[in-house]
Parts: sequence; C-alpha cells; structure tokens
Amino acid sequence: MNKAGKYGFAYSFLMPSFILTVVLGLYPIGWAMRYMFYDYKGYGNERFIGFDNFSQIMGDTQFWDSVVTTFIFAGGKVLLSLPLALILAVVLNRGLRGRHFLRAIYFMPTIISSAVMAVVFFAIFNSYNGILNQFLMKYQIIAKNIEWLGPDYALLTIILVAVWGAIGNYMLLFLAGLQNIPHDIYESSALDGANKIQQFWYITIPMLGPVLQIIIMLAIINALKGYESIMVLTGGGPIGKTEVMYLYVYKLFFPVVGEAQAIQDIGYGSAVGFVTALIVGVITLAYFYTSKRVNKNF
Repeated sequence: MNKAGKYGFAYSFLMPSFILTVVLGLYPIGWAMRYMFYDYKGYGNERFIGFDNFSQIMGDTQFWDSVVTTFIFAGGKVLLSLPLALILAVVLNRGLRGRHFLRAIYFMPTIISSAVMAVVFFAIFNSYNGILNQFLMKYQIIAKNIEWLGPDYALLTIILVAVWGAIGNYMLLFLAGLQNIPHDIYESSALDGANKIQQFWYITIPMLGPVLQIIIMLAIINALKGYESIMVLTGGGPIGKTEVMYLYVYKLFFPVVGEAQAIQDIGYGSAVGFVTALIVGVITLAYFYTSKRVNKNF
C-alpha cells in the first residue's frame, strides 16, 4: 500500500482545516501585503506607490497616539488581571465548599461574546442613566454623575472591563499549574516551620515558573490585540482617548459612518496593519528573549 492509501484517511480529516487556514488565513494576509504598496480606497483603480504608505505612517500622529494608548491599556490589563487571577486560583485550589461553582462563575466572562459584554457594561457605566451612577447617587456617595466613558475616565473604564473579562481564563490556567505541584512539598515545608506566605513565595511561585511564562506571553499578546469591547463601549473615543492600534486598523478597512474622515483606505490600512503586527511581534520576541535570560539566571 502506497503512502497516499495508507494516510488517506488522516489526510481527509486534515484537509478541511488546511483549506480553511489557506482561504481565511494565508490568502487574506497575502492580499493585504500586496496592497501595502498601493493607493487603493476599496473602489476604482489601484495605483502602485511603493513605500509611500509607510512614509505616511511615520507622520501619522493619530496612529502613534493609538500605539501609546495600546501600551497603557495592555500594561494596565496585564498588571491587574494576572495577580488577581493568581490569587483567585490559589484560593479556589483549596478545599472550599462550592469551589467548583465559583470556578464556573469566574470563568463565565471568558465564554461571553465581547460585544455582548461591552453592551452590558455600557448600561453600567453610562454617564447619565447608568446603573453605577444611579447606585452611587442613591447612597449619596457622589453628588453628581461621573462620566465613566468621558475623556477623564474612559481609558480606566475599558481597562477594568478588560480585566473582568480576562481573569477567568488566566485563573483556569493558574489552577492547572497549581494542581501539578505535589502536595508533599507543602507538607514538608510546614514541618520545617514555613507559613502560608513563605510557601507561596518560595514554593508556589517558583513551581509555577513554566506555566507563568506562558500565561504572561498570552496575556501580553491578547492585551495588545484586543479591541472588540472598546469598539462597542467607546468606539475609540472620546476624542481618541481609547483608540488602540487594532481598532485604528479596523476603521481604515471598515470606516464608521458619521465619524470625521470616515473614508475606506485599503492600501494605507494594509500598511498600518503590517506595522501593527510588527510591533506586536517585536514585543513578543523581546519577552521571549528576556524570559529565556531570566530562566538561565535562575
């Protein structure tokens, strides 16, 4: 029997995934990379312009402002979500009554659509008739409505929403790592007089090292790429305060009706998308290099 006949059954299962990857993944990437060098607005004739799109990016202050906003958003999300997820995982890893129910509750935001989640939080943080302002006004905690989605608090608000949506996923990953740590180590350290805090710092954290490395990488990439809930909550506003890189790219391909300069620009959007992906890739490689050096030192 030749190899085609021997592995034909396996190839028949792999082929649909391969076709979908080519059609929905590789082909769009190749198509966008081609238009990086063209002036193409999505209609009419395309015109080859070489590296002019990249020259335009260098002077595009709106894009570079979105890069800064992305770093602030990603940093806030990672620095808040990972410690909270680890604390929840440590607590729920103990023999608490109802811990399985609590794990399901904390994980639930992960399976909820980002758009649906953003609509719910819009009802909570709405500046004038939002649930949060009504609650705070009712108990006289505030004297007037707070514009949670206004220029002063919008970025903080979307960070908190992102943290709420991410904690459950990272908590589950931390739980998987915690359950692989032998309980005998904790019992031996307790006999030597180690308290809970010492066990956490000198046993739990080092033993979670490999898992923690992967979780941090996933958290950084997801935070840099996230934009769906921001698009629904604020649309990148007000006055661009919450516009992140991928939302800026999205608007170039699918302009929002009613916004200033709402013009589709496929060529420039392709170039901006490439630069955005390059930024994320460089940060990911820098993290890999740093984490590898840290592992060697320890």
